[in-house]
Amino acid sequence: MIGRFDEAMQWALAEGRQALATGDVPIGAVVLDPAGAVIGRGRNVREADGDPTGHAEMVALREAAQTVGEWRLSGCTLVVTLEPCTMCAGAIVLSRVDRLVFGAYDDKAGAVGSLWDVVRDRRLNHRPEVLTGVLESDCRTLLLDFFSSQRA
Repeated sequence: MIGRFDEAMQWALAEGRQALATGDVPIGAVVLDPAGAVIGRGRNVREADGDPTGHAEMVALREAAQTVGEWRLSGCTLVVTLEPCTMCAGAIVLSRVDRLVFGAYDDKAGAVGSLWDVVRDRRLNHRPEVLTGVLESDCRTLLLDFFSSQRA
């Protein structure tokens, strides 16, 4: 099951690498429609745009909503390189995406199993399917390289 999202994760990784040019943390995301076509792309733009909501997932979800012409992204899949934070996990639930796929866990701020599990909270009216570990090593290496260069 996970192998079918490798190509989409490569696209998300490419988005993340583009964030490096602006000094943003290299996290990338893509939204796939039910047929598997990319309808939204995003990378972290917090530094570039001075926007605290400029997370890759938020950017990709906004673009996907504009593409389909509404906020409901039923049938869609969000593929992101890092486990979403609480803000992004909330947006995933509210946008009604059917599936969340991510590469690496975020032990410091993750809200899909690490610190919290927002998307699987039974008190909420929507719970997407979650697939983890897709190209995890590539996703983790991109982040580790970025943070080690920040400390050098």
